[in-house]
Amino acid sequence: MAARILPIVKLTTKLTIAGGALYVAYDSGLLGSSDQGSEALKKAKAALPPAIEEWMKYFGLEAQLPTMPQVEFSPLQSWNSGVRWTISTLSEAPTKATDYTNQGLQYLKDLTK
Repeated sequence: MAARILPIVKLTTKLTIAGGALYVAYDSGLLGSSDQGSEALKKAKAALPPAIEEWMKYFGLEAQLPTMPQVEFSPLQSWNSGVRWTISTLSEAPTKATDYTNQGLQYLKDLTK
């Protein structure tokens, strides 16, 4: 009987944690529009160091946290650079294919001499 209940308890625990995380993300605005998400992300970044410090004091750990590095990452620019690279590669494909074909034919001609 206990062997059948244990997987159910594990599944229920996982679903509860996942549901809680989903609720927190939705409630903080991370699942909204991009403007709402960026504002929520800024709030989360600002709240993270004080929360960690409070947690460390609660457990009696006294340590100096390193400063959070400032990372400038723009998903929009990353997306655009990937799109640009793909379009550029696709536009160069016929020329590259012609060049490689000519090189291959020249190699075969050189072998038959």
